[in-house]
Amino acid sequence: MTTGVRTASSTPHPASDAHLLHAATEMGAVTLRVADLDRMRTYFAAGVGLDVLSDSGAVVTLGRGGMPIVALEHSPLLRLASPADAGLYHTAIVFDSERDLARALLSVAQKFPGSFTGSADHIVSKAFYFDDPEGNGVELYWDRPRSTYRWVDGTLQMGTLPLDPNRYLAEHLGTDPDAEAPASGAKVGHIHLQVGDVDTAREFYVTRLGFDSVIEMPGSALFVSAGGYHHHMAMNVWRSRGAGPRVPSLGLGSVRIEVPGADDLTAVRERLTHYGHAVRDDGQSIRVSDPWNNEIEIAAAARRAGEDGAA
Repeated sequence: MTTGVRTASSTPHPASDAHLLHAATEMGAVTLRVADLDRMRTYFAAGVGLDVLSDSGAVVTLGRGGMPIVALEHSPLLRLASPADAGLYHTAIVFDSERDLARALLSVAQKFPGSFTGSADHIVSKAFYFDDPEGNGVELYWDRPRSTYRWVDGTLQMGTLPLDPNRYLAEHLGTDPDAEAPASGAKVGHIHLQVGDVDTAREFYVTRLGFDSVIEMPGSALFVSAGGYHHHMAMNVWRSRGAGPRVPSLGLGSVRIEVPGADDLTAVRERLTHYGHAVRDDGQSIRVSDPWNNEIEIAAAARRAGEDGAA
């Protein structure tokens, strides 16, 4: 995939545009419904290298540096979804450093052999792909600086170039891959969904929810973001063309989008209500179903310790 030159420091639209998500919007933790909670916990903790942040018995939340990345919800009575159903294509975890990405790559490859599905240099990022023990796609990646992005007529230049995992490990871990070093940060960088058709996805995620379209592959895939990022979400029909609304199943539970503040959350709620969506509001966040019954949660970002004078 190669799309084409505008400076990356300028965002496609001003953040004040009432029809767009704020430029500082980011993704929050993804919720996965899982059958084998212990094995999935082991995958994300011992494999990917995330910390257990909370464990209620039925829900285990893991992350890095206190930031939640994945919440595993024990749902043993649900069925496994068909690969052709709408739902999750992959959860993409972005690491602050290439060394930490390399350590996660090596750890998953060693502890969960056979789960590696591919790798690519996407020009804006370097990515490695896996399937977790229940078949959910997982991308582990590192971003190049946004100053290196290139745009043509509002379309971001990305690509799929070869990226050798063994060479990557040698370059970033050297001869001592087990050497201890402080772990850098990581977070959910983007969520990629399977949907039934791209035009309907664009109407919901761009026109109604308020993302910018950054790459469109007509009839195939759509990449959207806020604030000029390469993509916060993507939707494709590569395995799911024509898929209808989901029924409860294992896999994706919900996608969380974090806007900067309460006013931004209010703007999203009013926009979705204007378009006739049933919005559930619990006072902390709002929830809405996309056209395939994927649950989308939008919340004001939680203040983290040390930010803006927070204790």
